[in-house]
Amino acid sequence: MKIKYLVYALLTIGIIGFIGYRITENKSKSGDSKDPKGKSKSMNVNGIVATPQTFDNNLSLSGSIEANEQVEIRSEVSGIVEGIYFQEGSNVSKGQVLFKVNDLELRAQLRQTSTREGLASENERRAKLLLQKEAISQEEYDLARADLKSAQAQSQLIKAQIAKTSVRAPFSGKIGLRSISPGTYITPAILVAKLVNTGKLKITFSIPEKYANQVKTNTYLTFKVAGSDDKFTAKVYAIEPEVAVATRTLQVRAIAENSSGKLLPGTFADVELPLDIIKDAIVVPTEAVIPVQNGKKVFISSNGQAKEVMIETATRTDASILVLSGLKAGDTVITSGVMSLKNETPVKVLIK
Repeated sequence: MKIKYLVYALLTIGIIGFIGYRITENKSKSGDSKDPKGKSKSMNVNGIVATPQTFDNNLSLSGSIEANEQVEIRSEVSGIVEGIYFQEGSNVSKGQVLFKVNDLELRAQLRQTSTREGLASENERRAKLLLQKEAISQEEYDLARADLKSAQAQSQLIKAQIAKTSVRAPFSGKIGLRSISPGTYITPAILVAKLVNTGKLKITFSIPEKYANQVKTNTYLTFKVAGSDDKFTAKVYAIEPEVAVATRTLQVRAIAENSSGKLLPGTFADVELPLDIIKDAIVVPTEAVIPVQNGKKVFISSNGQAKEVMIETATRTDASILVLSGLKAGDTVITSGVMSLKNETPVKVLIK
């Protein structure tokens, strides 16, 4: 039993000794952060002095590239395809016949209605002469004239159907892969091919509503696409007349020349949209800004201590961010170690 009590006593003494050691060590570390007079040592940080400058306000956005015009080529009438007059993937001209549907039956119907139209025209001529001689009544003449108008309308209808058997390109562009062959029985439900005009391309993007009054038509913008370092230019030509309620954004559309064919519809574009040039703007490095629950904040140096300041920001670039309110010219903004700072932390700022 004495050995047991001795072991307990030794364990207790060891635990007490370890606790005492930790307390002494913590006091030693706490003392290291203070100078000989007992004051906390200053934290070395980098900073800049906020100075007014001219800011080229560019908005970075994501957009989508669309064809200037595109359409699905289909037949308006049903029948056997008797000829295809385009090469897949080739350029076609506006009005060019793309394919032809057999129209023998329609032409036979047209001959039949043309015969009826001729007979109705002759009957109308005779009825008119008889009416002038008062040999028939006005009602009888009206019936003859109605028969003529009906025959003419029937002929026009069949001619329109015959015209639809020749499917033409509605605009110039590049035609895609076809899904029919000569001899195919085609209906309006069958997609023949897609026709796309890529000589010009549309870039569609949305901007936050707070910039809505800064975007004007005929404004030039630049954009880039994935896989290329080239910068392309487009011109804003249309703006949606209202802000989308669900996203609080305004849709904008620009058009770009694509004579080189480097751009393809359906790809994404990184858009740089120029806004109003701001004079006397306050701009700070992005690393100085800390996102918080109620917005954004920075630390400034005031009387040798860090001071937390809430700010309102606008446009952001890769390296800097525009500050609308919260800072004034001459403030020393801390740019390093901001995540370790608290209000009234002593700081020693190295201005860069």
